[in-house]
Amino acid sequence: MPAPHPVPNPAKILVVEDNRKLASFLSRALSEEGYVVDLVDDGAVALSQARSIEYTLVILDWMLPSLDGMQVCRGLRLAGKSVPILMLTARGEINDRISGLDAGADDFLPKPFDLSELLARVRALGRRGQRDRFLEVGQLRIDRQDRVVTFADRNLELTHREFMLLGYLAREVGRVVSRLELLQNVWETTYDPGTNMIDVHIKNLRTKLGEHASMIETVRGVGYRWQDESKDRVA
Repeated sequence: MPAPHPVPNPAKILVVEDNRKLASFLSRALSEEGYVVDLVDDGAVALSQARSIEYTLVILDWMLPSLDGMQVCRGLRLAGKSVPILMLTARGEINDRISGLDAGADDFLPKPFDLSELLARVRALGRRGQRDRFLEVGQLRIDRQDRVVTFADRNLELTHREFMLLGYLAREVGRVVSRLELLQNVWETTYDPGTNMIDVHIKNLRTKLGEHASMIETVRGVGYRWQDESKDRVA
């Protein structure tokens, strides 16, 4: 076993592997490195769990029950999750790897693998994920991992759905986001219940933004837009 590399703020890793022996081995090795590890052996469960919990990294087997690794990858990216994904696969064909990268995987490690190499890739992807942890747009700063939001140096206390909604609008700064797109990416549905659900959450966000409520612009008949502050300053 390689000498442990200390993790100052324990990163949370989701290991998705249906081979119990390998899953147990990975959990033990990563835990000894200082990581917090969750184990899942089913693709559908993994997708649901990774949508609701903020992980630093997902280690994902290609072949899984319910949904395979490719489907889990696509599902996470469609849900707006930028968590780094390391896929474990016995597939060595270049076309398979291209398909995986197109589905949203960040890296591949063929089976069987050397533990030292796996841990090195975990550290590299963890550093990349740390860079993606924060979203900063003008005076807005979002910590995706700890779910802390500040605007103009003031903390905003947001519900889970408000956090998701604000994060999505901010990520698309300057672009009008349609109501259907918000339903798909924030509420994870394509069905419009015909209620004012989105409007209520927008109103609540504006209330919490206070004097900066106008940062969320309503584009009638289309959707909403987070204002680009840099353009405002130039104007």
